[in-house]
Amino acid sequence: MSITVAYLVNQYPKVSHSFIRREILALEADGIPVLRFSVRSCATELVDEADRQELDKTRFILGVGLFGVLLSFCRVAISRPSQFWQSFRLAWKLGRRSEQGILYHLIYLAEACVLLEWLNQADVAHLHAHFGTNSTTVALLCRSLGGPPYSFTVHGPEEFDKVQAIGLPEKIKRADFVVAISSFGKSQLYRWCSLDQWPKIHVVHCGVDQVYLDHPFTPMPTEPQFVCIGRLCEDKGQLLLVQAAQQLIQEGFRFRLVLVGDGTIRPEIEALIAAHHLQPYIEITGWASNVEVRRHLLNAWVMVLPSFAEGLPVAIMEALALGRPVISTTIAGIPELVKPGVCGWLTPPSSVEDLVSTMRQALQASPEHLEHLGRQGAARVAQQHNVAIEAGKLAILFRASSERHQNQPAVTASHSYRDLSVTNAYSKAP
Repeated sequence: MSITVAYLVNQYPKVSHSFIRREILALEADGIPVLRFSVRSCATELVDEADRQELDKTRFILGVGLFGVLLSFCRVAISRPSQFWQSFRLAWKLGRRSEQGILYHLIYLAEACVLLEWLNQADVAHLHAHFGTNSTTVALLCRSLGGPPYSFTVHGPEEFDKVQAIGLPEKIKRADFVVAISSFGKSQLYRWCSLDQWPKIHVVHCGVDQVYLDHPFTPMPTEPQFVCIGRLCEDKGQLLLVQAAQQLIQEGFRFRLVLVGDGTIRPEIEALIAAHHLQPYIEITGWASNVEVRRHLLNAWVMVLPSFAEGLPVAIMEALALGRPVISTTIAGIPELVKPGVCGWLTPPSSVEDLVSTMRQALQASPEHLEHLGRQGAARVAQQHNVAIEAGKLAILFRASSERHQNQPAVTASHSYRDLSVTNAYSKAP
């Protein structure tokens, strides 16, 4: 069955969204054409050539300018007044309950008008959004205006931190299906919808591609080194990681710690490094390309990510795929992949003492033991996070959605799951 799917992300392509790019490319390899749409561009931040190639394939809603947005807003209001005013009331209702307010949601409605015209021109059968925040709000309003059925992927933790403020229950109710990236995420979505909505919620993992899965095993380097990959922000726990490193250096251990990424708390991290004279031991690289990330991982003994809040970090998948064990925390979906004693270690979040103890164990471990953990981690990633397999699950859901709406054009997404045949169709999908 031939269908065209559109993807909508608030910012795409983006340095930290390589998993979305991999998913799109895997879907296209599976025979589903994917159109890329983004609300806004962050082109100046891109460092990876693959992201720059995606930039040329992506259409930006705000790229039409204020006049273009207003023009679409007026055209849709005139051409479909009933649906427009229904959507206007929906935007008003969502806006009243939100953090951003009514004005922002009227802007989302205007953005949905632009997107609606583009999707109609391209004969798109299904719209999929990543993240349950404003991009899914635009998708929901586009559907209310008469656009195609939509679905969305929830990553966490942001969506679970402000469920009512982003209208998550309403978005689940009106969606054709919803994707969680872990069983933990699925459980949180179950909390915020009625039982009759549960069959539409599916787990589709973020994936790594063959570049990682097929990479030959690289022995551990001779010099001890930890690497931490991710945005420099409070949630990732890098400040505690620097404190843990400082304590281990005081104990006499000698190693390097490389922080790959950038973000809002970089000045605070740099100040802490300087205060303890840790410059010879700790390096901050800033954002890195995929090739550079792989190099940093292969130069390390262990990947460390002491996060307080997560979904299931792609950086952990990439580290394990390359045969590097992982130290992380017992939160969200991380324990579903990182098994203590199998492919790494888990510590309680926010505990510097436990982090110090675990990093000490890694420094005292033999290269043979670290390589054993790394090989088992690579096997787990190949089994659970192969992007081709995970995208295949999405392809089944997209095709089922398109077929269902072709066969039952009068049934709306918010009520379709009352029909047993629809529920059964979903139960057959992975």
